[in-house]
Amino acid sequence: MEMIRNETVAEVALTTLSHNDEKPVYNATTIPITPGTMLSTLPSREPVDIEFKELAYTVSEGFRKDRKEILHDIFGKFPGSQLIAIMGPSGAGKSTLLDVLSGFKTTGVEGNVLVNGRRRDLTAFRRMSCYITQDDRLQPLLTVLENMRIAANLKLGENVSYEDKETRIEDILIGLGLYEHDRTLARDLSGGQKKRLSIALEMISNPTIMFLDEPTTGLDSHSCTKVVELLKELASQGRTVICTIHQPSAKLFQEFNQVYVLASGNCVYQGGTNNLVPFLDSVGLPCREYHNPADYIIELACEEYGKDALNSLIKASSNGSNTDWFEDPTKVLKGETLLRAFPKPIRSRTQTLEDSSFGYQLYYLLKRGVIKTKRDTTLTHLRIGVNIFLAIMLGFLYVDAGNEGSRVLDNYNLLFAILMHHSMTTMMLTVLTFPTEMSILLKEHFNRWYSLKAYYSSVTVLDIPISVLCCLIFSVLIYLLSTQPMEWMRFGMFFAISLLVVFVGQSIGLIIGGWCNVVNGTFLAPILTIPMMMFAGFGVTLRDLPNYLKWGSHISYLRYGLEGYVGAIYGEHRSTLACEMAPYCHYRYPQKFLAEITMRGDQFWKDVIALSVTVLVLRVGAYIVLKAKINSVK
Repeated sequence: MEMIRNETVAEVALTTLSHNDEKPVYNATTIPITPGTMLSTLPSREPVDIEFKELAYTVSEGFRKDRKEILHDIFGKFPGSQLIAIMGPSGAGKSTLLDVLSGFKTTGVEGNVLVNGRRRDLTAFRRMSCYITQDDRLQPLLTVLENMRIAANLKLGENVSYEDKETRIEDILIGLGLYEHDRTLARDLSGGQKKRLSIALEMISNPTIMFLDEPTTGLDSHSCTKVVELLKELASQGRTVICTIHQPSAKLFQEFNQVYVLASGNCVYQGGTNNLVPFLDSVGLPCREYHNPADYIIELACEEYGKDALNSLIKASSNGSNTDWFEDPTKVLKGETLLRAFPKPIRSRTQTLEDSSFGYQLYYLLKRGVIKTKRDTTLTHLRIGVNIFLAIMLGFLYVDAGNEGSRVLDNYNLLFAILMHHSMTTMMLTVLTFPTEMSILLKEHFNRWYSLKAYYSSVTVLDIPISVLCCLIFSVLIYLLSTQPMEWMRFGMFFAISLLVVFVGQSIGLIIGGWCNVVNGTFLAPILTIPMMMFAGFGVTLRDLPNYLKWGSHISYLRYGLEGYVGAIYGEHRSTLACEMAPYCHYRYPQKFLAEITMRGDQFWKDVIALSVTVLVLRVGAYIVLKAKINSVK
């Protein structure tokens, strides 16, 4: 259903959801959903004013290039209990200003950001605020209710009772018009519903300050209006709601209490929406009758009326320090007055990241991961299917290759094919899917849902069962169909090497997928694998490698994987092979084959240790990359 209209009166129950996930039902209690009651069960907020002075932001234009200034010493004041729009043409610096004010970007920032007249404490500020990105970074395989419950458990912590969490969830879903869609998967929601769900997830912690990047992008006019009306209602309850918007319609423009217009990193207007037209008249740039003021100010910002007109606006607004055009300038707190009104820094009253233990966060991240794994057709169902298909195909292609002396080279080729399958499929699957998960991680971690350690631990633990299952299915099928030696010890060695190579491949995929986008990762992963193949000892034996390249064989995980396979199948003093398909079998004696490829059959544990160390190093490296990626966006 659409967002409940202000005049609607709904009969709703505040009875909590039962533990067996049954949908709550309404009882006889009637609660009118009017402007004063929407989300009224959430704790009340004290309004928070944000002010910034001489705010500048610079970025590097590339290696050994000059730095470019995006924001040019701008000023501004955003009073509490207001819905504020940051407007401007593309490239004006809207999203940059939002990132800086929210604390999403901290590197390259100069100037002061004040909260209630005091210098902002970024840690405390992030506890009381939330950032909702332009793209709806939701868990698509979870229902609305599942998304809300996970968010409630992670954001509110373990000290808030189950009943209180369920009451808050129900109140938010009803208030945002998502109650009837609580069983719908997030991927099946409409654009407006996804946007409201993004807001609902952050409303769990009842933030005092909300930042939204282009909340109306991609929505039809009706959905845009409903989203903005919702934001205005949230602001009226004491929250400071700041959002960027490109070019709103005249009707949508009037919904905002205040507008802040940027042009090329400078402020051209700051004040009430109703005062924009008088402001333009005062600078000799009157807006034509029946012309949308929002469109006109954007045209001026784009220099369609000349550079002089734009400079006049910047001068008239004093680059944002002029507060004469607010709806009520007397309510714009200034300097000492503001400090007297708020003698102490505002602190968040909601549960924070520090209120949840590592184990608690890990539990709910694992719980979310299990649900996703069951429903994921790519990472789970398709992955299992591909392993079964390839095992059967390769098995029938190399029937009896493992036990026949005349097919030793064929079996050697099969072992290398298995090695590449385990390495590349897991690596590429992670490279292709993890960037999407990375975007969700950036949002949720910034909004203090969980620590990076808890998230990374959950990713590591969750992949173990599916990796073991897929590897076991493939190993059993290929081992039997290709008639490898039927000894439990040898199969165990074969499976152990396979599993370690799978973990290595996935770890490399995490590193690449965590840092690169899908396009770059898809190119980079195979390129980095080629040197590992060269030094594996397959095309060129280890004996024939030039002295100046022998070091490569010691860092190639494929070398240890192939050597481990060879040791499992032909090492450990394997007896003479049968020779039934040819009159002469040159490699009938396994020791002769091992000598030919310059591999020993007694290096299995050395290979296991080498692969285990590689997994450990790559896992630590993947964590460092994820942490660096998070820090890099700042």
